[in-house]
Amino acid sequence: MQKGMKILVFCVCLVPFSYLFVQLLLNNLGPDPGEALSKELGEWTLRFLLATLAISPVRQLTGIKTIVRFRRMIGLFVLFYASCHLFVFQLFILGFRWSSLFQEILERPYITVGFTAFLILVALGITSPKYMVRKLGKNWKRLHRLIYLAAVLGIIHMTWILRSDFGEALLYGVIVAVLLGYRLAHRIYPKKR
Repeated sequence: MQKGMKILVFCVCLVPFSYLFVQLLLNNLGPDPGEALSKELGEWTLRFLLATLAISPVRQLTGIKTIVRFRRMIGLFVLFYASCHLFVFQLFILGFRWSSLFQEILERPYITVGFTAFLILVALGITSPKYMVRKLGKNWKRLHRLIYLAAVLGIIHMTWILRSDFGEALLYGVIVAVLLGYRLAHRIYPKKR
């Protein structure tokens, strides 16, 4: 039963990627498919990141404990979508010129912020296996709290890219603020859980 649910969650997490891939093959992503694909993959990165952050509050508020079993998988999908976002940017926008990527990181603040968030996600992905949890001990939790910083950086990255249409970035920002506020309240008042 649990294995079947994991397969189902895995397949559901792949739906946005599959849809975007088909749209790319059908040339349905508009006049600038690279930019559209990069934007969509970035937004799905943020959505999966928010889903990962929401798992603990949902478990604590509803008592559904089995949901925690999917947190690592969904967290790794955050890294997957972020990697695809970076790959598409490198392929379509920069033409795989690595020197251009490093120059963009240094010269454009929104790329600096986005790349910093990506590095945090890489660190969290590398340390997600169970043996790394055991090896890092208490430091594992400290490191994985950086997911909130990655979320904030992701929202800043998105806001600077959108420039004029802040509605979506504001919505994601409010969700992160609520989730972070819940976590802080949960730590400050542990006996009132």
